[in-house]
Amino acid sequence: MNQQIYWHTTVKMPNDSNLTPIPEKVDVAIIGGGYTGLSAARTFAQRGVKAVVLEAETIGWGASSRNGGMTLTGLKVAMQTAIKRYGHDLAKTLFQASIDSVALVEQIVKEESIDCGFARTGHLLAANKPKHFDVLKDEVDFMAKEFNHKVHLVSPKDLRSEIGTDVYHGALVDEVSAGLNPAQYVAGLAAAAVRAGAILCARARVNRIERSQNRFVVETERGRVEAESVLVATSGYTGNVTRKLQRKIIPIGSFIIATERLSDELAHELSPKNRMIFDFKHFLNYFRLWDNRMIFGGRAAFFPENENTIAQSGEILRGEMIKVYPQLKDVKVEYVWGGTLDFAFDQMTHVGEADGLHYSLGYAGHGVAMATYLGKTVAEAMIKGNIKDHPFAKFDFPGAPLGLYTGSPWFLPFAGMWYKILDWVE
Repeated sequence: MNQQIYWHTTVKMPNDSNLTPIPEKVDVAIIGGGYTGLSAARTFAQRGVKAVVLEAETIGWGASSRNGGMTLTGLKVAMQTAIKRYGHDLAKTLFQASIDSVALVEQIVKEESIDCGFARTGHLLAANKPKHFDVLKDEVDFMAKEFNHKVHLVSPKDLRSEIGTDVYHGALVDEVSAGLNPAQYVAGLAAAAVRAGAILCARARVNRIERSQNRFVVETERGRVEAESVLVATSGYTGNVTRKLQRKIIPIGSFIIATERLSDELAHELSPKNRMIFDFKHFLNYFRLWDNRMIFGGRAAFFPENENTIAQSGEILRGEMIKVYPQLKDVKVEYVWGGTLDFAFDQMTHVGEADGLHYSLGYAGHGVAMATYLGKTVAEAMIKGNIKDHPFAKFDFPGAPLGLYTGSPWFLPFAGMWYKILDWVE
């Protein structure tokens, strides 16, 4: 398997061949050049606010160009859980934000003419066990009653109309979700931010942030910039420059393989409606088609990506893919890669302000749409000075129990084993 990000072969990604100088002064310094940072930069620039994006690598280098391209409704936590935690009103607001986030991606793609294959093909949540399907039955009524959101079931006997396998026990379909090519989208979003007037600086790793009276001095490896405000948009790559935030974010590896191009007949057999597909497990698999390739991902290893975890994960994912689709056992896997997701301890996305720094973190695998949306809405809240009124700022951002986490996720192997046990017993 070639350890290369397949998506990067489909578009010319922003590179570091002509580095933009670090400006001396800006209104807002944004740390992180992924969906959140670029969406915020575009919004700031459109409203006449001078913003610079400071990216440690190249623009779009991280999870924003490495993910599965699933543009999904909903949150990582179940909406029943959200209601129990936050009450009906706030839970409904949060869910509506997920609906609006997909619409915003669609709007930006159209307004900026981003060629990324955005399509509302819907998502398919597959039941690994018969009792999972019983849970999905309840979900249909619950979503209609509590959120006025229509989803529908696919019975086990009808499942072949949705997916070319017999390993699942029915599924739930949400037609509102979409898919796209994530690298093409993030490259297009970066170009849109520049057209709006934002400054994008690659190879500008932030080494220190100091507060000086009413301004911040942000020191990067290429120079320093003064800013009235700072937005931390570093997701799974949040580091010790923002120590308090780092201690609240768990970086978790997610890995993907891409097969060789399949025949039209086989591709149609595997996914007749080209859904965004994921299963019911804690240690989940997620997969979809792109350009007749099967793009198959999962939590094969919890640790962030490196040469060893990528190689090991490639073999694990190929085995998982063949369990789902035995017809792919002789198909060549051409690409394998990894990315790092950002999980909060409560698996929720969080917005707010800490030590004067604004942040939007904790997408837990739902970042394509939600990061785009929060980049925009957090920027708007910062302009108005009312970040505390943002829906995702209205609940606590928890750290580890007893403070037993300093930013190095030593417990991930144990978490992985625990999730495997849960998948076995539940």
